[in-house]
Amino acid sequence: MAVPASQADLLDAISFSFEKLMTDLRLVPEERAREASLKGHATGTAMSPADLVAYLLGWNELVLKWLEKDDRGEAVDFPETGFKWNQLGLLAQKFCGDYASLDWPELLARLTAARDRLIATVSALSDDELYSQPWYGKWTKGRMIQFNTSSPYGNARRRIRNWLKERC
Repeated sequence: MAVPASQADLLDAISFSFEKLMTDLRLVPEERAREASLKGHATGTAMSPADLVAYLLGWNELVLKWLEKDDRGEAVDFPETGFKWNQLGLLAQKFCGDYASLDWPELLARLTAARDRLIATVSALSDDELYSQPWYGKWTKGRMIQFNTSSPYGNARRRIRNWLKERC
């Protein structure tokens, strides 16, 4: 899929990649969702499918936080307050901890709800707001949203598909 360059393209990318991902996530047996047998983001680490969903949920809710702060005219602390871009591994660990108490169906429901809020938020933005000016460094708002939604959905889908082939 091409890099989105308009609101319609971004909405399509988010929806398409999310639906493909959810099709595969629904195949993960609930009793194996917390099994740390999926290759982790860092070399030599392992994670569970639930950790992967928590990671996606954390980023989706973080993007929503960025957009809400921006709407209020507040400064956005990229990537997150207390974290620098070279600390994304620590941020991923935080996300896993934030959602550790949720069971598999709750994680999937929360991820879907976050995606729904993202769709509603992006739908309210114009092409101009999304793509005409830099928002963070050289990146536009639309590109920052895509970097942290549809792109990770595609990556997560590849990882889950491989896990399902190997483990299920």
